[in-house]
Amino acid sequence: MAVVQREELVPLDQSLSAAVAAVSPSVLHLARSHGGGTALVWKDDLAVTSSFHCPDEPEVMVATPDGDLSSRRATVVGRDPGLDLALLRLDGALVAPAYRDAGTLAVGNLAVALGRPGRSVRASLRMIGVLGQEVRTPAGGVLRSYVETDRLLPRGFAGGPLIDVSGHVIGMSTRTLLRGHDLAIPAGDLERSIAQLLDHGVIPRGYLGLGVTPVALARKLAESVGHERGVLVAALDEGGPAEVGGVRQGDIVLTLDGHPVPGPLELRELVSQRPQAQVELTLVRGGVAQTLSVKLGTRP
Repeated sequence: MAVVQREELVPLDQSLSAAVAAVSPSVLHLARSHGGGTALVWKDDLAVTSSFHCPDEPEVMVATPDGDLSSRRATVVGRDPGLDLALLRLDGALVAPAYRDAGTLAVGNLAVALGRPGRSVRASLRMIGVLGQEVRTPAGGVLRSYVETDRLLPRGFAGGPLIDVSGHVIGMSTRTLLRGHDLAIPAGDLERSIAQLLDHGVIPRGYLGLGVTPVALARKLAESVGHERGVLVAALDEGGPAEVGGVRQGDIVLTLDGHPVPGPLELRELVSQRPQAQVELTLVRGGVAQTLSVKLGTRP
């Protein structure tokens, strides 16, 4: 039985197929040990992919003008564990897509996820379900914003693009940043990460050089310093930033640059975002609050 196509759907149908065709040359096949994956051209000879299962020197298949695939050698320039991103450099020029500012999107917009887990580009139609604000990832990264669609990604799509109906790339799809959520990392966050990887080969992370454990302050002390919780310094790295800055074992750290530090996770996140920064630590020593100025180090 013939399929009846409503005329009002024809323009959308054509727009979607044209968008997929426009971006397809920028969607690369990534060979890996646990099945095929996908990479996305950034510009020139650079591409990005999800770092999960990405080998250091992967074989990448690039679409030729006649639709065939050619094998290219790639090397990993650097990895950003916080965004689960790997930056690849390939032999030869690549076809870069046009990128779209995620700030121009609205919940309810249509989008298409693309992947190339095999030889052919695959497409999955979806809707923008969430436009999220800043979020910290479990691996210590910070997303200034993120895009989440209305359903999970098919297998092999991680590292590929999420595109709009005009064929502009919204971001790179990822399945591993937040448990239970498949997201697209917007172009702005990709650009910041890529710039650091090109400059350093790694994402610099702040380093304080101490071991801490959470502690609840006694009522009178909490009332006098204005904080109920902090972290007790249990160990110091010899010659580390904390020791050089005057922190002592047994101190209770309350804040870093005015931000409360109720536990080790909060302290680690605050330090991680400030490599080489001069920070102020508010702490309690011998029942008396004081402030120290400490220059953080850098740990990849």
